Amino acid sequence: MERDEYTDRYVNPYTDFGFKKLFGTEMNKELLISFINSLLSDKEQIRDLTYLNTENLGISEADRKAVFDVYCETDSGEKILVEMQRGQQLFFKERSLYYASFPIQQQGKRGDWDYQLKAVYVIAILNFVFDHTHDGYFHHEVQLTDSKTREVFYDKLTFIYLEMPKFNKKEEELDSMFDKWLFVLRNLTRLMEKPATLQERVFTRFFEAAEIAKFTVEEYHHYETSLKVYRDWRNTIDFAVQKAAKEGEQKGMQIGIEKGIEKGMQEEKLNIARQMKANGIPTHTIAACTGLDTEEINRL
Repeated sequence: MERDEYTDRYVNPYTDFGFKKLFGTEMNKELLISFINSLLSDKEQIRDLTYLNTENLGISEADRKAVFDVYCETDSGEKILVEMQRGQQLFFKERSLYYASFPIQQQGKRGDWDYQLKAVYVIAILNFVFDHTHDGYFHHEVQLTDSKTREVFYDKLTFIYLEMPKFNKKEEELDSMFDKWLFVLRNLTRLMEKPATLQERVFTRFFEAAEIAKFTVEEYHHYETSLKVYRDWRNTIDFAVQKAAKEGEQKGMQIGIEKGIEKGMQEEKLNIARQMKANGIPTHTIAACTGLDTEEINRL
């Protein structure tokens, strides 16, 4: 595929390559710091971070491994996992808990240890909706709480879920860095230039990093492969949805036909019963012949 065949100017952040290109490289570390700080606006701001190995093993060799999209440690020792999830998976909440267990376990120390832990954050950018009850609520921040008092029991384990399809603010409605970051992630592939509202230097750097024309040949081919995987996955999901809808429609039609036949047969039984009743045939005989109950026959 030639470069000029691409109609998008900027990389798709929902591809594995695109997300790691923008947020998972040392060169673009300031982008990740800015994004995370926009999420943690009411908490201590991150000044620096270190990227950690994204492939993590359990305590023993028999344990299953986990491969994270981005795994980092802040200058104060807090662990942060950032995941881009393209589509809903079975047990995706359990997956978050499982992933969070690795940075918790890794803080264990040999010998005397008082079990003091640094905070762990799991940030999941979701390209799907999982909460269909609250349409306008897309920013979920989950911590361990007491079910009776509703007070936070432990504030060092936080799960942040961002339902991106629910974020529909327009450019003129953006009033915080958090809004701006969600806007560019939601709309990047539809943009042909940096929006005028995004005046901060970090967004100039972001759009430079995201521009496909500036990729090296190697980066371009990696992106091409990643984009194909993403498109194939989207096509598979779309086909499954359409198939389910068609099957549901066909099933609905079949149910409608069956109900129509059933209703027609019932009407025929009633007509026969009326004729038999008009000819003076006993009710119990009519009931035996038509299958109608005597109360229904008496109402005719």
